[in-house]
Amino acid sequence: DRTMPLARPTGQIPDAAWTSGFREMTEPWKGAVGCLGVAVFFAMTIGIISWQALEQSPEEWVLRGRTGGMLWERRRGALLLRVLPTGRTVAVIAVGGVPATEPPPPRDRCWHDGGQFCYTWEEDAELRLSLEPPPTPATECYGVRWTPLRPDVMLKDCFSMANVSWYGGASIRAQRWPLNSAESHAQPFVSGDFSKNPVGYGPVLERYFLGSTGVTVTVAPDVPLFLSLESNRHFCLETPAGRAAVPLRYLLSSCAGTRCNTPPPRLSPSHRSPIWQYYGPAGSAAKIKRGLKSLAKKLKRHHLREGVLALGERCTAILAAAVRPDHVPSERRKRHDSTHGWDPSLIKPLQLSITLSPYTSIASPLFLRSLRDSEVASYWLSLQPRFGGCSVPLLTTWKGRLCARLNVTSKAALSWYLARARHLRQALGATYMVFEGAEGNAFLEQAVPPPAELAGDQYTGVLAAALATLGNATVISAGARSSHLPLFVQMSPLRSDWSHAGLKGVIPSVLHYSLLGYNFFIPDAVGGSLDSDTPGDQELYVRWLQIVTFLPVMAFSTPPWLCCDAWVLNLTRQCIQRHRDFVVPLLIKYSEEWLRLGYPIFRPAWWLSPTDPTAFTIEDEFLIGDEVLVAPITEKGQTWRDIYLPGEGHLWMDTNTAHVFDGGTILRNYSASLAEVPVFVK
Repeated sequence: DRTMPLARPTGQIPDAAWTSGFREMTEPWKGAVGCLGVAVFFAMTIGIISWQALEQSPEEWVLRGRTGGMLWERRRGALLLRVLPTGRTVAVIAVGGVPATEPPPPRDRCWHDGGQFCYTWEEDAELRLSLEPPPTPATECYGVRWTPLRPDVMLKDCFSMANVSWYGGASIRAQRWPLNSAESHAQPFVSGDFSKNPVGYGPVLERYFLGSTGVTVTVAPDVPLFLSLESNRHFCLETPAGRAAVPLRYLLSSCAGTRCNTPPPRLSPSHRSPIWQYYGPAGSAAKIKRGLKSLAKKLKRHHLREGVLALGERCTAILAAAVRPDHVPSERRKRHDSTHGWDPSLIKPLQLSITLSPYTSIASPLFLRSLRDSEVASYWLSLQPRFGGCSVPLLTTWKGRLCARLNVTSKAALSWYLARARHLRQALGATYMVFEGAEGNAFLEQAVPPPAELAGDQYTGVLAAALATLGNATVISAGARSSHLPLFVQMSPLRSDWSHAGLKGVIPSVLHYSLLGYNFFIPDAVGGSLDSDTPGDQELYVRWLQIVTFLPVMAFSTPPWLCCDAWVLNLTRQCIQRHRDFVVPLLIKYSEEWLRLGYPIFRPAWWLSPTDPTAFTIEDEFLIGDEVLVAPITEKGQTWRDIYLPGEGHLWMDTNTAHVFDGGTILRNYSASLAEVPVFVK
């Protein structure tokens, strides 16, 4: 029954039939009887109200589908998503922005359509629920649309974390898996740079949340969204109050298990491992060239000849200036090239990676030329005047400098930028290009309303789509609605410590990226890139190395011979070989499955144990496909750990000892020396 019963009609107290004898009573008796009548009246009223409350169910169906439906719970003013025939509640959504004590919704104008339910809170908001076409036969979808009826109404739906583990959404500084233990105040759901805003959201996010009960929440892309996380209580979707009445729209989907509704797959990018970040002198092109030759020789001497030498943005700019001698007369250009140019054969067989960004300093000749030619608005994000006049460039900071940012809504600007990138790649002989600074909304950072075409994370999406045309050897620093593109994503820098902002955050970030569809990423360098209170921790370096061995790419900012004992250098060689011989074939195999089925390559323990609550909160293990389990040590000073083996009925073999164990069990105090990482094959 899709209808909700009306409240029972309140009975009326009948008029009393007073006799004429009563008029003859004395005044004291009249007062006593009057008081008794009032008491009886109140008793009857309370009794009727209590009877009504007991008779009315605290929950009422408001929309029924084939395998479940939505209910309204009066006590909390909440929507419930329930599956049938088990009657299990898979999501509880506390409603904000409207009176929580509102009576049960009555029939109204949209009840003629059995696939919808509507209700209006007068002068506050309108709710519309609808059955939507499912993506698969095993899934049922419900559309939720809140429309504010006044500009000052802030819509807010909070999803309970009680008995539900939630995944997806936004990356945070100290990544957690699941999101239940994370904390964040309400802020725009926009990708950001942790170096600018440590408490903001990170560079990779999607409007997609997955619950351990098999429910997914997908927010419409055009909704100006705020997200808040309250540890172990709920996460909330909000729309800002303002001059325009902006609806809050999202899609609820339920299916059996947590594998449903995975984000769409994309083409696989290509990258060679390992990456060796250049750390040498950077004062001039000549110094950089000598530094790269020196690093290549040292890697060769330590039998680490394969991989990529990665230049940062500053070194790339210095080398680029040396190979673009536009200011040099033609008769001197040949001599200029031989003196200051770059020859990539100097580092062979290593390859070169360069770094660019969509920012330019306001002191650069490029920006000054655009000012002179009155092309600021064409090439850089600008503020448009309200009452005529010239546009003003929107300035922001990037790596400590005041900069302008590329206007990705201009075809001319994008074409120029991509042509410049292709020219630099060819001139420097680079195999890979890294693009930093793709995250964030420069308008929102300065509390300026963005133009419609750059609302939310559209800047990141447009830039990513343009960079994808450069080929699958391209790396970008952010991801938002771009998981279908053949791009590597560079993970955020982590602290050189054992916290969730450091080593403990690596695996939660891996699972988060992969669940959202970003399976090809470059983790932060071994040992972390950000300074900590305990630099040069050899144990931390080794445990970090053991994790990244099983990820798509291994990256180093500090070579092992500079930080550690000789045995660590030998261990590094072994890990690189294991990555090439064991991990890369697995990545190729499961990338094909990803393209075919949409399943992530790196999977949580609950992927093989979708009904075991123990698996829902494991954040220090991960699967590669369905056949390899990696369970590294992430606690300082430990040489043992508890290991959860997922998949009841499966058998797992330890690759170090060849011992075999049953799935669906926990190995207590399992030994793993500093030189070992527990890895099991199914």
